[in-house]
Amino acid sequence: MTVSNSSFSSNWAPARKVVGRLAPSPTGAQHVGNARTYLLAWLHARLQGGRVVLRMEDIDSPRVKPGAAEEAIVDLKWLGLDWDEGPDVGGPHAPYVQTDRLSLYRQHLELLIERQLIYPCTCTRKDVETAASAPHLDGEPPPYAGTCRFRSPQDASALDTDKFVWRLHTSDQPRTIIDLVRGPCSMNVARDLGDFVIAKGTGVPAYQLAVVADDHAMGITEVLRGDDLLPSAFRQLELYEHFGYQAPQFAHLPLVVGPDGRRLAKRHGDTRLSWLRSQGMKAETLIGWIAYHSKLLDELRPITASQLLGDLRPTMLEQIPAEPLILHPHDVAWLLAQD
Repeated sequence: MTVSNSSFSSNWAPARKVVGRLAPSPTGAQHVGNARTYLLAWLHARLQGGRVVLRMEDIDSPRVKPGAAEEAIVDLKWLGLDWDEGPDVGGPHAPYVQTDRLSLYRQHLELLIERQLIYPCTCTRKDVETAASAPHLDGEPPPYAGTCRFRSPQDASALDTDKFVWRLHTSDQPRTIIDLVRGPCSMNVARDLGDFVIAKGTGVPAYQLAVVADDHAMGITEVLRGDDLLPSAFRQLELYEHFGYQAPQFAHLPLVVGPDGRRLAKRHGDTRLSWLRSQGMKAETLIGWIAYHSKLLDELRPITASQLLGDLRPTMLEQIPAEPLILHPHDVAWLLAQD
């Protein structure tokens, strides 16, 4: 991936009515890093007079934890965030839970099959790793070597549905986005990432296909998320182009990480919002800490989401530091010690 000053942007669009989204994945508890992403996404949409959609991204059903979706809603409300559409309030784009939207994803998959844009792949993860020769990005699997590229969609009829996945023929050309946090970013999907999986042979979609279908159907105009998902923006641009959809604007935030520079996990102690809340921490204490360390407040003080909204301008993302936000054990201790 390179950063350039190119004036071209595959996802730059004329002004539209702003619609942002909060998209928890109920594969586990929400933590401090998630809270920062949700807060900034909500603030940025609301500052522009925009709407906010809540969507549960539970398509990775084997990893979904019972009760995690309900707990995520409790966490978001505790933070003082609200939304105009969602699984608990309804709306014109219902349902708002991905496992209830499978027919939409199937329609998109069938369109790609019809246009010969995807092919069945029987390679295992080990096969992909063994065949890979190109270097790969941190946090990403090696680019797919194209072992099954010779296949056509029709070849799938001779395969067991649980023995293959669908991969997209990616284009060997640079793509550029104007990221609202990082600025111009470019990547060649075919070279840097390779043909990627968009669905299982059973038709269950992968993240990339489901997100593109949902964001278009729900009219999402901006996507704010962690920068570990920056490569996904370029994968998704391939799909937006194939479907003829206008892509949203992207904003990729540096992650909240532990002292070792790695994303938050159990090894860093308990950073779950539900646990912090159970220990008596107030939401305004956490919001103030997040805002201060995101350069949105000049002093470290408690503040509610609605109060912070009144203090900011729509250009707030220009203030976000480029480096990851480190959460130290003493930060957690400080958060819990506040009245």
